[in-house]
Amino acid sequence: MIEDILKKIKQLPPLPESAMKIEAVYQDPDSSFNDMVKILEKDPLLTADILKAANSPLYGFSREINAISQAVGLFGMGTVRGFALASIVKKSFSLDLSPYGINNDMFSALSKKQHALMISWCLRKENKLLGVLSPAAFLVEIGKVLIAQQILAQNQQAAFRDALVELQDVEAAERKIVGVDAPEVSARVFEHWRFEESLVNVIRHCQNPEKADEADKRAASILHVVRTTVPINGVITDASVAEAKKLIKKYNLDLPSFEESIAKFNEQ
Repeated sequence: MIEDILKKIKQLPPLPESAMKIEAVYQDPDSSFNDMVKILEKDPLLTADILKAANSPLYGFSREINAISQAVGLFGMGTVRGFALASIVKKSFSLDLSPYGINNDMFSALSKKQHALMISWCLRKENKLLGVLSPAAFLVEIGKVLIAQQILAQNQQAAFRDALVELQDVEAAERKIVGVDAPEVSARVFEHWRFEESLVNVIRHCQNPEKADEADKRAASILHVVRTTVPINGVITDASVAEAKKLIKKYNLDLPSFEESIAKFNEQ
């Protein structure tokens, strides 16, 4: 079944020109805030998607963000790049997450919650990592789309449900039934689309950050914490927060800022 998924990845069409332009601006060390704004303003539909995402109550802004320049100014180029890529990439896939027991709206809400927690936690003290972490938080789960397609194609829904119950671990169930987990599939997708190595590395090793390249271990560790806090059903619980705090201590991350972010989420 791994071979079938890899074949599907190789058959994915190139990303739209808008994504390539955004990546070119973001990766160019000489580019500016205004360069990113100009690229985004040329795509009204994408701009509308970004503003809709940026105005989510999850981010806690008291006033409406009504211009792309505002969004870039408030969130930074790296985070707005994440908004843009999430919108573009998800339109490249046909979504059916029923093998996981969730619908498309729940899947969308999952990535939004993970991303919002990431931004709230990291914006002040880990800002330099958000260029990688923002798209990683939005896109790390995209591998589930291809895994779900494979499970449906092979009529393995019942076996997958049984594996989820038996193992109580989504990635372990994925590996048992299809031979590969979602972070690895997501990493292969972004390798295929020639995203930067650090983004691929962080996504690939988000469950085992110690295996990431040294420069990417901290970002992979943060992504592990966020995915643990916000599980696949999108519901943050006392148990998921407790597990996340264990990881924060293990990876020597910023616990007070995390607790502050969780408190904000609980107030919403």
